[in-house]
Amino acid sequence: MTEQLKYDALFSGVIGKDYELLNLICPSATQMSRLVGGAVAEYAEQAKANLTVVELGGGTGITTLALLTASDKLNILSIDNEPVMQEQAKKNLKQWVADGKLTFCGDDALTALNNLGSGSVDIVASAYTLHNFLDSYRSEVIEGLFRVLKPGGQFINGDRYALDDISLHTRTIQDEISGYFKVLTQINKPDVLEHWIVHLFSDESENHIMRESAALKQLHDAGFSAINLSHRLAVNALVTAQKPAL
Repeated sequence: MTEQLKYDALFSGVIGKDYELLNLICPSATQMSRLVGGAVAEYAEQAKANLTVVELGGGTGITTLALLTASDKLNILSIDNEPVMQEQAKKNLKQWVADGKLTFCGDDALTALNNLGSGSVDIVASAYTLHNFLDSYRSEVIEGLFRVLKPGGQFINGDRYALDDISLHTRTIQDEISGYFKVLTQINKPDVLEHWIVHLFSDESENHIMRESAALKQLHDAGFSAINLSHRLAVNALVTAQKPAL
């Protein structure tokens, strides 16, 4: 069995229908969660001690599970202010909670970060959360996560990073919408289709869209170094950035 099949089997078993439906509608989203977990695993390989990880926007636990399976060195605080989704994550991942590897916070991202000490976190990881924020709020969150990271700590984010080429970006979004219609009409999920289309309008709005060049500059301006965008899949990409070591 390939690593991808093992991954899908594990997540389908733990997360169940949430993972299976997301993987069907938007396979790039589940791929980004896997890539975030992989990047965290690479960082953890170099660590001798346990690592404190903050996850922004845990949702139903898909990316959280990718983090939990990345390394046994991680102690994870998963932050999400959507109680319905977080309750699903608590149910899905209760074994890791019982083992003391995972705790939850129901505050919004900025409030949660403001309650953490400066230089207290090794990794801030996220998938498909930052692009949902208004740009002004997102800027505050990035400054907050830079503050809480230890020197040498890393920010790892799999997310929607809009293409700088607006015409190409528009064509890519059109293809994405066509894919939603094709998949969701075949399985008779008009309610899910409506939700995704409405949400996409928010993603593409001027006060939300996270354009690649502006997003990377925002990280640079906050003080991050070694900023890298990789594994681009249409409008999705993995971004890593480091807080400079002392």
